[in-house]
Parts: sequence; C-alpha cells; structure tokens
Amino acid sequence: MKAACLRVAAAATAVVTSLTSCGSSEPTSADGTVTLKLLIDNAEATVAAAESVVRAFEAAEPTVEIDTETRPGGAEGDNIVKTRLSTGEMADVFWYNSGSLIQALNPSQTLVDLTGDPVLANVQESYLPVVSHQDKVYGVPAGTAAGGGILYNRKVYADLGLETPRSWAEFMANNDKVKAAGLAPVISTFKETWTSQLFVLGDFYNVQAAVPAFAAGYTANKAKYATTPAALSGFRKLAEVHAAGLLNDGFGSATLDNGLKLLAEGKGAHYPMLTGVMPALIEQYPSVKTDIGFFGIPGDDPGTHGATVWEPAGAYIPASSEHVDAAKKFLAFIASPAGAQAFSEGVAPAGPYRIKGAELPEDVIQVAKDLSAYIESGASAPALEFVSPVKGPSLEQITVAVGSGLTTPAEGAAQYDKDVEKQARQLGLAGW
Repeated sequence: MKAACLRVAAAATAVVTSLTSCGSSEPTSADGTVTLKLLIDNAEATVAAAESVVRAFEAAEPTVEIDTETRPGGAEGDNIVKTRLSTGEMADVFWYNSGSLIQALNPSQTLVDLTGDPVLANVQESYLPVVSHQDKVYGVPAGTAAGGGILYNRKVYADLGLETPRSWAEFMANNDKVKAAGLAPVISTFKETWTSQLFVLGDFYNVQAAVPAFAAGYTANKAKYATTPAALSGFRKLAEVHAAGLLNDGFGSATLDNGLKLLAEGKGAHYPMLTGVMPALIEQYPSVKTDIGFFGIPGDDPGTHGATVWEPAGAYIPASSEHVDAAKKFLAFIASPAGAQAFSEGVAPAGPYRIKGAELPEDVIQVAKDLSAYIESGASAPALEFVSPVKGPSLEQITVAVGSGLTTPAEGAAQYDKDVEKQARQLGLAGW
C-alpha cells in the first residue's frame, strides 16, 4: 500500500511471478488466438477474484486467452507499474487503484482513452470520475466498493447489550463498556503502518458533511487539515482512543493478521479498517460472514451519521498494448453483470459493485449488507482520494505517531498539510 492510500495487500515480494500460462509465449498464436497479459497485485483476494474472472472470460471468448502475473503491493508495486508504463513494457491489461493515484501515471500519454467507448456501457456513471483524467475516462471497475470505518464484533455487541453508535459520544460510551468487560475496545495494528490511517481517512464523510467545499479548497491549497476543525477531528479521534487507554496490548507491534484475529475471536470489539479485508478472513473464520459488521466512523451529530466509501480499483489498458481490441473485450466483460458474478464466485464481495445490473449474492457477508445500506440511503461519501488528487506519502507515519501519543493531533495535521505540498506541485496543481 502506498502511503496515504489504503489498499489491502499480501506480503510484498520483489519478483513479479507468473500465475498461469496460457499456451504460446507469443502474443498471437498460429490459429489466431490472442494471448493477453494481465498484471494484478498479489493480495490473496485479488488473485482469487482474477482467476475466477479469467476462467469465465476465456469460456465466453475462446479466441482470447489470459496470461496472468502478479506484482507486489505497496510502494514497490507502484514503482513496477510506473516503470512498465514508462518503458512500454506494461501488460495488455492491468488492475490498479482508482482515484488520486492514477493521476501520477500520466494517463493521457500512457493509457488507452475509453471515453465514449462501448466498453463503458455497464459502468455506473458516478464511478467514471475516479478513473478519469482531464475529462477522459481510462478504466472500468475491477471489484467492489469498500467501506472505511469500524468493523465490529456483533456477538460482543449482543453479549454486552450495545447498540450501533451514531455519534462519537455513543461510540466512546460503548468502548467504556467493552473495556469493563475485559476486552480490547479499539484494535490497532501499527506494525503495518498503513492500518493507522482509518480514523483520519475514514472520517471524510463527516468532513464533507460539515464543510462541503473542503475537497475543492484542499485541492486549490485553500483548505487545510490543521485549520479546518472538521478535518482535524480525525486526528483528534485517533489520539483520544489512545489517551483513554482503549487500545489492545502490543498495538505498536501488532499486524493486520493479529488485529483480524482479535476481532474474529471476540477478544476485541472494534477495528478501524476497510471492509475489503474481510474476504481473506472468511476461509479461516467462516463465522465472520455474519458475526462481523460495519459502521461508519461516528461524528458529533447522530442525525448526520454516514460512511466513507473507497471506490473499486480500475482495470486499464496501456497505450503500448498491441491488442487493444482484445483488451477492450476483456474490460467489457469485467464491467458486466457476468464479470461481477465471476468476481463473486472468486471472492466474497465486501461491498456493492459499480456495474449496472450487477447483484450481490443472497448469502453476501454482513459488512457488505451494512455498507450497501449506507450507500442506498444516501448516507455515504467517497474518500478524499477519490475527489481530490492531493495526497502526501507520509500520512501513515504521522498517524502512527498521533495514535501512539507521541505527536499531538494539531502537530500531526500540520505535518500532513506540509507533506502534501511536494506531490501537489509535481501534479502542477494551481495554487501550489
């Protein structure tokens, strides 16, 4: 995962490895079959979903075969993507983040423009901005939306007679009761620093509700975290749960797997996290399909409670591909109800699809139901990275320090405001 961008990834490996081999190493075989190369990250859920989608696509399009390979997650994977694009050696199709990170790929030079193409026929229009650059569309959704907020153990809630909180005061009151029961109220896993960011990034629904123009002002260098009380609130929440002694023992050295284990086993009640981590947990803990729920990070006003949403990653075609027509067939399948069904068969969806006509399975996991309820009721907003290209690389280190009591919320917010300046200038944004 790259700095302030939240993406669940398996342990990174330095070598890009082949998953499958589909016959000839040449792009086109003697019988006219086209072999496309697909590059994905090596997260377990991504691999399972991709394998299922590839199988379904090859069955539907027998003249196109897919040779899939994986890359590491995080900064190392980002560097591989950027290097391959810049050298013209990118796979025919690659899955990568939507939102702010694609702005750094120089899309107008490195990606195939899909604006107005039939490949977008089934894509929900509200998704298009997060795979666009300068009003041109470059990708289709590869997967489901995810919620960024609080995963909670519903059995713990039932045992303690707790109700889902709609305000920060209610959340903290629940934490006091959990602590009194001898459980960890708020799970933190700062060994994997990216996991420390949820109280800040997942709080954006509340920021937007209080200051609707924040994203535009932030992009124009006119609004800051340190000087906008609603934005500073996420840093304060991070500090408050630490100061109140609500974190699990050993939070500084705990990993994502440690945190998920505490949550699944009911030894911890709340885990600030993305719903996208859930599918990988189901095989080990089948009960989490129903036992783990989701709610948005509460704000001060229970009447405006909602959730922050991370849009699905995108599937893109590099300008260097020699098989753009075949690659478009693959993207059209990914962005179809049949493609969504193949995703669901590969990995349990953790949120709704952004594809017209795509339905979640009847046995969808609880966190997906909870997130869908927020979206369907209009009580959701995209994370800041999907409405602003401004993102700094050091937020996860800053939030670890704030969440460990080493840095005050005001200092952390000011540090992050400074951190984003270089990236904003590199993008050539006005006002910086």
